[in-house]
This record gives sequence, C-alpha cells and structure tokens, in this order.
Amino acid sequence: MTQPQSAPQSSHQIAPLAEAEAFFTAYPQVDAIDIIFTNMCGVPRGKRLRAHEVMGVYKDGRFLPGSTVIVDITGRDTEETGLVWEDGDADRRVHPIPGTLVPAPWAGPGAAQFLTGFYELDGRPNDLDPRHVLGRVIDRLAGHGLTPDVAVELEFYLVDARRGRDGRPKPARSPSSGQTPHDIQVYGLTEMEDFRPFFDELYACADAMGLPLEAAISEYAPGQFEMTLAHKADALAACDDAILHKRLVKAVALKHGMEATFMAKPFENSAGNGMHLHASMLDASGKNVFASEDPEGTPLLRHAIAGMQATIGDAFLIFAPNANSYRRFKANSYAPVAPTWGVNNRTVSFRVTAGAPATRHVEHRIGGADANPYLAMAAMLAGMCHGIEHKLDPGAPVVGNGYEAASSAPPMPTNWFAALDRFAASGTMKDYLGERFVEMFSIVKRTEQERFFGAVPDLDYAWYLRTA
Repeated sequence: MTQPQSAPQSSHQIAPLAEAEAFFTAYPQVDAIDIIFTNMCGVPRGKRLRAHEVMGVYKDGRFLPGSTVIVDITGRDTEETGLVWEDGDADRRVHPIPGTLVPAPWAGPGAAQFLTGFYELDGRPNDLDPRHVLGRVIDRLAGHGLTPDVAVELEFYLVDARRGRDGRPKPARSPSSGQTPHDIQVYGLTEMEDFRPFFDELYACADAMGLPLEAAISEYAPGQFEMTLAHKADALAACDDAILHKRLVKAVALKHGMEATFMAKPFENSAGNGMHLHASMLDASGKNVFASEDPEGTPLLRHAIAGMQATIGDAFLIFAPNANSYRRFKANSYAPVAPTWGVNNRTVSFRVTAGAPATRHVEHRIGGADANPYLAMAAMLAGMCHGIEHKLDPGAPVVGNGYEAASSAPPMPTNWFAALDRFAASGTMKDYLGERFVEMFSIVKRTEQERFFGAVPDLDYAWYLRTA
C-alpha cells in the first residue's frame, strides 16, 4: 500500500481559479469541456461548455437543477422524493473538484472534462451528493486518527456495437484477428493481444489524463477484462479515478467499434462484473495499522472485517443497486454469497491479500461494477469504522471453499426488494451515511423498482402469452 504524499482532500474542497488558468495556458486549443456530476445512481451527467464559460465555473460555480441529484438510472425525475415540483426544481450550484480538469484525448485535441460536487446556493455541501456522503465517512475515520488507503478494481465486458439476431449483446470481435472470443481463457495473453489496439489507446489516454491506470487481465469469460487503478491515501480521489476510468473505457471502446459494459450480469451463463475495493488504514505518520507478520493482520484489521460483516446486510443495496445486480450472486462464480472472510482466498467476501506484511490489507469483493464508486467506498468504510468503533470480532477465517461455509454464515439479502427494505430501515446506515441520504436513495430505488417491474418484458410473452 502507498504512503500518503499529501493530506487527502476534503469533499468540500473546491478547485481554485488558478487551476483552470494553468490548464488553458497548457492547452489553449481546448474549447469543448464537459462538466460532470455523478449522482446517486452513478451515471455521469452535466453540460458541455466553451472555454470562456469554464472560467466562470471556477470563479462562481455553475447552476444545475436540484432534481439532477435524484433522477433514476434512466434519467427520469423521482417525483416521490418531494424534491422536484415542491421546490420548483430550483437550481443548486456545482463547483469543480481539484485536480480533475484534464484532457479528453479520445475526443480530439480540443476536448477536456472535469468533475464537480453539488452545493446548496448558500455554500453548504448537498447531503445527497455521493461524494459528500463518502466525505462524511472519511471525516469520521479521521476522528479516530485514521486515513483510508484504497484502490478500485473494475471488471467489464467488451461487446459488439451491433446486437445479435436475438437483440442481445454478444462479445466483441477482435479488431486484430477478426475472431469473436468464445472460451473463458482467464489470464489469457492471446486475448489481451487480440484487443491490443483498444488497450494501447486506453493507456495512452489515461497517461494524457494523469489517470493511474495499471494492470489489465483477461477475466473469467469471453470478452471480459479487469483493470486496476493505483492505491491512494485519498479515498475521494481514488473514486474520482474510478468515475473517469469508466467514462474513458466506454469512450475508447466506441472509437474501436465496440461497447464496454459494466452491467453486473450481462450474460446469464457467464461471470458477472465485480467492483473490488482494496483498503488498509494509515495512522498520522503514514504507517499501515493493518500491517502484521500474522497473515490475519492486526486486531484493528479484524475489527474492520467484523464491521463489514455486521453492516453488509444493511448496506447491500449500495453494492447491488439494480435489478440485474442480483443475478451475479451465485455459488462457485467468484461472486461471494455470504459475509465470510479469509486469508488469500477468493471464495470469500472479505479477502486479506497475500503479500509482504507492510502491504497487509483487505479486498472487499461483494460490489458489482454497476455500483456507484463513491457510495460503495462509503459503505465499505462505514462498515470498517463501525467494527473499529465497537471492537467487533469476525470469528475464525474460512479455510478452503468459502461457498461451502456460506450456509453457516449470516444470510445476505437475496433480492432487490429485501435489500431496499433493510437499507431504508437501517439506523446504522443513517448514522454513517446520513438520514436524509438513506431516505432519498431508498425512494429513488423504490421508484425504480416500480418502473422496472411495471414494464412487460419479452420473457413474459414467451412464458405466459399462450400458456397461462
């Protein structure tokens, strides 16, 4: 794990005007800049501005409708929140996040982008902005003298931009060989080489953006890959990286005639897409307080794991926010099915990784790649904080097959409805993430449920039209 190079940023920090001035001095040709806000559902939304408009954003912020915070995954208003018509869909302000004004090289030399945070007109951070929700948990850990050192790994599929004859997606054809992958070939190097033009441009763009993109592997399905981002002793910046990474992967894939999907379970008989979060805790001197010669780590690490175990049921909606998310959780699929933990064991939910004692940390393996990175990180760190504050004990680690041990572990929610009900009623989540956030996120997802299950899918006609 890395040592902190500087103090981690607060979610309330706003980028100074000098940052924009320096950027446009270095990139005078840029005149199409996307400002990005990531709302509850994890979908980037915003505006495209000219260069002269961006300077105004850095001076005074930019108005966006308050309803942007609570639109569902399809972009529709969630009127049930009482935050649309009741307040006249009034504007709030977004302000730029430090260090995120970067080129958008896939779109040409004249393009750039930056991330923003949501604020009330009086300057207060909006408590429904996922980035501020994460900042709240980080501040609570800081009260214990702890700084999270974290990293995000994301899995995704490359799929053909054209759908199959059945209207469904299919793995992308290699631009190099012209072949469509059909074998799993986990860690296959030929599979990486088949998509080399895509990965070459991806890394080149990441370098131009200052995005710390690291290793890539062929994952456990045809056309599935995983990429890692560097560890940072700044959880906010690490999640900013994850947002920019997802946007970059999708954009570069389109340039190469493909689509990239982070959907949790795009293919019923293939592996799902996970979001793996890695975390240790640093003290004021930058020392990893999880570091130990004992592979099971320090008592503080065990408390953190126990806290994640204790809160996972309440937080499950964050890690599995969509209807499709629940298709991913199957035994022997590398997606965990119980709040188990172990050392160097990928069949459990919380894996203490192999490596030198100084690098000792835990990998949280429950989240889907469709989860909002800010909220997933907030929920994981809230669990760790809960365990540390209450000195919880995780019990003995699982040795061997974690799926066999699942039956004796506390159950996790098995469907979207159960997860939402538990999250909405959770005093623990309200304590760590904010009562208003829990209420509004629950309303947004409950409204999504009603809309999703109110639609009649093709499968209904196939099963019931003639037989019922």
